[in-house]
Amino acid sequence: MTDALLDLPSHLRDCLVSALESGLLGPSPTLASLRSVLGNGEDAQELLASLVELDRVGISGQAAAAWLRTIQRALARTRKPDLVWSGPEVPGLHARDTRRVYEELLGSAQRSIWASTYAFFDGPRAFEILARRMDATPALRATLLLNIQRRGGDTSVSEQLVRRFAERFWKTDWPGSSRPNVFYDPRALDADGPAGVLHAKAVFADDEAIFITSANLTEAALDRNIELGVLIRDPAVALTVVSYFQNLINHDRLKPLPLT
Repeated sequence: MTDALLDLPSHLRDCLVSALESGLLGPSPTLASLRSVLGNGEDAQELLASLVELDRVGISGQAAAAWLRTIQRALARTRKPDLVWSGPEVPGLHARDTRRVYEELLGSAQRSIWASTYAFFDGPRAFEILARRMDATPALRATLLLNIQRRGGDTSVSEQLVRRFAERFWKTDWPGSSRPNVFYDPRALDADGPAGVLHAKAVFADDEAIFITSANLTEAALDRNIELGVLIRDPAVALTVVSYFQNLINHDRLKPLPLT
C-alpha cells in the first residue's frame, strides 16, 4: 500500500515531508488536507491509505516524515528521471509541469545554461526569466541554440536571412542587458530547401540537470499542447549532451549569431 508514497514525484514527496514535519496535515490527515498540499492531480485516496497503514505500525507525523526523507535519499541515488508534460490535467498522473520545469532551470542556474528550441514566439516573454537571471548573476554563461527558418518563396541569400534574424532578435526578442551566446544550424537556410534543421528542445543547467522535451519555447507548448519530456539530474548525462553541442560548435557545424 505504501507504493503510492514511493511513486510520488520527488518534488511532491518533498511537499508531503514538509507538511508532516510542520504539522500542517495534523495528527490525522484527511483527503482535503492532502489535496491542499499536493494539489488535485494526485490520487489522494491512495496516499491517505498509505499514511494510515504507516500509522498502524507506529509511523506517523515526524516519524513518517523522517521515513519519507530516508526513502527520498535512497531514491535519489538511483537518479530516477521525472516525467514532465503539459496539457490537460488527469487525476493520478505523476508528472511535473513543463512550464514550471523550464522556469525552475532557467531561473536557478548558477554557472551555465544551454537551451535549445526549434521555435519561439513572443521573445521577450519566452526569454524573460533567463535574461533576468543573467542580469542578476554576472558569472552565469548562457548559450542558446536556435533555428533560423527560410520562409517559402524567400530567395534572400543566407547571410541576409541571418542578419535580419540577428537584428530582430537583439532589438526585439532578447529582453536583457547581458547577452547569451547564440548559435544556429546553417543547413536550415539552404536555398534549395533545408538540408537539416536544429529541432532539439532541451535545457541543460549547471552541467548537472538536463530537461529533454517535445515542447518549444511557445505559450501553446508550455501551457496548452500535450507535450512530453523527462528531467534527468545526472551530471554524466548532462555533460555528454553539452559536449556533443560544443563539438558541433567547435567543428563549425553550428554558427554564431552576429551580435548586431
